[in-house]
Amino acid sequence: MAAAGSTAATPSSVGSAQQAIGYPTLFLLVLVGALVPVVPTGALVSSAAVVAFHQTAPLALALVFVTASLAAFLGDAALYWLGRRGLRSKNGSRWLEAIRSRAPEERLEQAQGKLAEHGVAVLVLSRLVPAGRIPVMLACLLAEWPLRRFARGNVAACLAWAATYQVIGILGGSLFAEPWEGVVVAVALTVLISVTPGLWRRVRSSA
Repeated sequence: MAAAGSTAATPSSVGSAQQAIGYPTLFLLVLVGALVPVVPTGALVSSAAVVAFHQTAPLALALVFVTASLAAFLGDAALYWLGRRGLRSKNGSRWLEAIRSRAPEERLEQAQGKLAEHGVAVLVLSRLVPAGRIPVMLACLLAEWPLRRFARGNVAACLAWAATYQVIGILGGSLFAEPWEGVVVAVALTVLISVTPGLWRRVRSSA
């Protein structure tokens, strides 16, 4: 019996294995999502926060916050750097074209006006507004902001973004005893947040 007990996986060892896999995976997915805005990074952070909320491991929520905000910051910085390279190139670049294709002219003009008026504050808020990040990033590129200036403002943007979606996950996780139930609620909330502005614009345009 002693031998069997020694070989059985303990809850702490299982939790450690999950963390060893989970945090690098979260980092990679958020990083890719910042470069290629098709990955639902907000839902990922909220889901990870739900799981961390139900874990007994200390600092789990803090690790989710640090992992998500760092990955978002590095992904944004890399995309901005690639966009600046495209601006300096005679033929542009596929990254710059990808940024332009996700920034409708109307949204870009709005972002440029707000950026000229409010500066870094607009960059910070852009990550909290669904589909707001790319138009503001392109406005910063066209305004020829150096990477260092963009990065300084983007630190606060990524911290605020990670905190917001982590709070959504904590709220979802606190409502249910089972983590998967909290994940479902957190994902539903993030999807609702992401689609509401687009639906509102359609309603206004059709009115």
